[in-house]
Amino acid sequence: MGARSSRNGSAGIAVRLRGVGKRFDGGVEAIRNLDLSVGPEEFVSIVGPSGCGKSTLLRVIAGLTPCADGSVDVHGEAVTAPRADVGMMFQRPALLAWKTSLENVLLPVRMRRRVKDDDVREAMRLLALFNLEGFEHHFPEQLSGGMRQRVALARLMMTGAGVRLLDEPFGAVDELTRELLNLELLKIHERTASATLFVTHSISEAVLLSDRVVVMTPRPGTVAADVTISLPRPRSLDMAYSPEFQESALRVRDGLQLVQAEGG
Repeated sequence: MGARSSRNGSAGIAVRLRGVGKRFDGGVEAIRNLDLSVGPEEFVSIVGPSGCGKSTLLRVIAGLTPCADGSVDVHGEAVTAPRADVGMMFQRPALLAWKTSLENVLLPVRMRRRVKDDDVREAMRLLALFNLEGFEHHFPEQLSGGMRQRVALARLMMTGAGVRLLDEPFGAVDELTRELLNLELLKIHERTASATLFVTHSISEAVLLSDRVVVMTPRPGTVAADVTISLPRPRSLDMAYSPEFQESALRVRDGLQLVQAEGG
């Protein structure tokens, strides 16, 4: 099965940034004149040198950090504050230690309204989808690092957000666990596709997951390259050995090497 046509943005734009700039106190310019559009079902990975503004970019889209210049729209509306239709996941799972897996997954609902029986059933379904059956009533300290990340992924899905932002969510786990989490994310994106922006330092991870890979310049960060990944979906880890995968990874690597050479 090939990539769905709506992933190229033909069905509209979920996230649009025009001329976005961000400066912090002390005069540090994190982002400059950045333009980017993401379609409603596109999975876009963002790669670039450390400190180039990748995390800042996600926080601007989420409404957690205001941009100094330009504009950010989500589903056609200007972002001026955090939005209910934008979900974000960080490198650390940020689970509440005193709440069980089930209670952590239900947090997005509880913050908006009273939890109903249907919500509990949906949270249980998500935990089962991420292979966490039997761990619904365990606390974070009773779970492995990979399991905690899966709980955080289930919580992100529980938001029902049409835009998902993931900031290096698998950077702190071992390589085998990371591969398993990539497969889980591929599975959930195929079932409930949304506009997804995924920050990573791994080229192979970006190629495996994405419809496009955006390469950012050193600070102040802006878009240096936008690489389309034409691999068919559904995807598997075995694709990493295909010539098409290697060619896509090489294009991303070339973009990174170019910006690092120019920045150095």
